[in-house]
Amino acid sequence: MARESLARRKERAGRITAKLARLYPDADCALDHSSALELLVATILSAQSTDATVNRVTPELFRSYRAAADYAAADPSRFEEQIRPTGFFRQKTKNILGAAGRLVDEFGGEVPSTMEELVRLPGVARKTANVILGTWFSKNEGIAVDTHVGRLAHRLGLTWRSRDSKDAVKIEKDLMELIPRRRWTSAGHAIILHGRNICDARRPDCDSCTLASDCPSAGKAVPPSRRG
Repeated sequence: MARESLARRKERAGRITAKLARLYPDADCALDHSSALELLVATILSAQSTDATVNRVTPELFRSYRAAADYAAADPSRFEEQIRPTGFFRQKTKNILGAAGRLVDEFGGEVPSTMEELVRLPGVARKTANVILGTWFSKNEGIAVDTHVGRLAHRLGLTWRSRDSKDAVKIEKDLMELIPRRRWTSAGHAIILHGRNICDARRPDCDSCTLASDCPSAGKAVPPSRRG
């Protein structure tokens, strides 16, 4: 089969994002938070975990730690126990307390609002920075590529990478080339919701999918080695 031209792929991506916007007009970050600091902590906790699990852990956490200085001064052993349900709690403790310390030392205790500054924080790579910038600061600096976004980018044919590729930065680059910048954040949130609601990793509901007419994977079996 001939490779799809960039112009045709952009046209199809435009139809897909428009449909997603109609399907999920209120799509937003599923992590509960009321400040940039809370979103930073919740997003670090969400790595290799679910938003539901993180949202069960954070209410008590946010009551205990109000400011970056509180996290920086936290007892690591106690903090590990508080976040244990989210998994990888030792590394996450190191990252969150380390990031808080850097916020206090270099940013006056405030979460910075640029990609360059955010990725200097322990535990913060482009995905986390994109979540914070897009969700809290309303800045479309990129697209947060999580497991759902990566999976749908492959299935919808919106990335040039092989289906085995898990390189989030490269997948993000492909998506940014196809999706208008003004929609980067909202499209990312909508893709995540569609991945949860319809395009499941193991049993995608293609018959009910509004995107099926623009999806090269619609109706095709998902080989076990490529699920997810």
